[in-house]
Amino acid sequence: MIDIIPAIDVIEGRCVRLSEGDYGRCRVYDAEPLDMAKAFEDCGAAVLHLVDLEGAKSDGPVNLRILEKIASRTALKVEFGGGIKSDGALRSVFDAGAFRVIGGSIACTGSEIFSSWLRRYGGSRIVLGADVRDGKVSVNGWLDKTDILIEDLLRRFLPDGLESVIVTDISKDGMLAGPAVALYSELMTSFPGLKVAASGGVGSMADVSCLEKAGVRSVIVGKAIYENRITLPQLAGFYGRTAAEDNI
Repeated sequence: MIDIIPAIDVIEGRCVRLSEGDYGRCRVYDAEPLDMAKAFEDCGAAVLHLVDLEGAKSDGPVNLRILEKIASRTALKVEFGGGIKSDGALRSVFDAGAFRVIGGSIACTGSEIFSSWLRRYGGSRIVLGADVRDGKVSVNGWLDKTDILIEDLLRRFLPDGLESVIVTDISKDGMLAGPAVALYSELMTSFPGLKVAASGGVGSMADVSCLEKAGVRSVIVGKAIYENRITLPQLAGFYGRTAAEDNI
C-alpha cells in the first residue's frame, strides 16, 4: 500500500514549486503554507513534507516560523528539509516541531555528522534526502553536482541505521511528466530493507498507481496538487480508501 505525502515548498514564506530544481523557474502560488497544510489535514493526510528552499542553498534553515505554525496548529507529522547542516540547525528544527528531519547536503559534505545523527536519533527520525541527476547526487538546493553515486551514498549509511530515503530525480521534478519508476525499482531491488520514497514527476493519480504497482512505499506529491492535476477531493478519496483497507 503506497502512501501519498503532500508537499509544501517554501520561499519567503510562500508556497512555490521549481521546475527541474531551477530556482530561476520558480512558480509562486497564492495559498498560504498553513492554509495548505490544514487543507491536506482535512483530506486525511497524516504526514506533510515541508521543504525550506531558501535554507537548502544557505547555511541553515530560513523558514522555521512556517514549520512552527504548521506543527502547532495542525496534527500533521511534519518531515522537514532544507539547510540542516549542523547540530545546531538540527536541534532548531526539532525544537520547532518537526517529527522527522531530512538530511541532504550534509550527507555528502559532512557524512560523519549525518552518521552521528542516525546513531543518536535513529532511522525513524532522520531521513536521507537524495537529489539525483544521471545517477549522481546534487547538493545545496540542487545547485552543486557531485560525483557521488546514489547507490554508494546509501551503502555509506546503512551500517549507521539508515531506514528511509527520499529520492528525487531532478530531471523529473516539477515537470508533471511521470516519475522515474525504473530508478526506484532498481534501488528497491538493490536495497530491499530500505524504505524508498519517490519524489518528482508525479502528474496524476495514474502515476501514483504506477508507483504503487512497482512496490514503492510512499510518494511525495506537490506541483500536481497545486496545478489541480490531483485534486483535494481525489486526495480525500485516496486517504479514505487507505483508512477503509486498514480496517479490514
